[in-house]
Amino acid sequence: MNFVWENFVFAIVAFLILYLLLRKYAFGALFDVMEKRRALVQQQMDEAANSRTQAQTFVEEQKQALATARKEAYDIIEQARQTSARQADDIIAGAKEESVRLKEEAARDIESEKNKAVAALRNEVSSMSVAIASKILEKQVDEKEQEQLVGQYLKEVGDKQ
Repeated sequence: MNFVWENFVFAIVAFLILYLLLRKYAFGALFDVMEKRRALVQQQMDEAANSRTQAQTFVEEQKQALATARKEAYDIIEQARQTSARQADDIIAGAKEESVRLKEEAARDIESEKNKAVAALRNEVSSMSVAIASKILEKQVDEKEQEQLVGQYLKEVGDKQ
């Protein structure tokens, strides 16, 4: 193995020329591509972090919205319960008022029917007394007995009033 200095120098000069040419034309473009790739990766990582943060924020907002919706649903249910209880109380109160009104109306009707029955009974009693009087007159009762019967009859009718 012989070491040839000329070949060595020639190889180093060729290597330096190749390095300068690569540096001027290839390395710049290669480093630019690598820098762009690094920037793209960094941008994607930043976007991913932002997306993750936004997703976490969105999840928290959804949790709050769900909690709010649950509370509103509970409030609506509670309000419906209160409304139905109020309506039930109103219906019961209306039914009680109606029953009192019907009871009073029935009492008035009973009193009216009672008065009608008493009046009808009086009319019948008076017609019977006329019939009795006509029968008595047919028998030709003397004046003293007739006065006694009329007085007694008037007394009975007066007591019934």
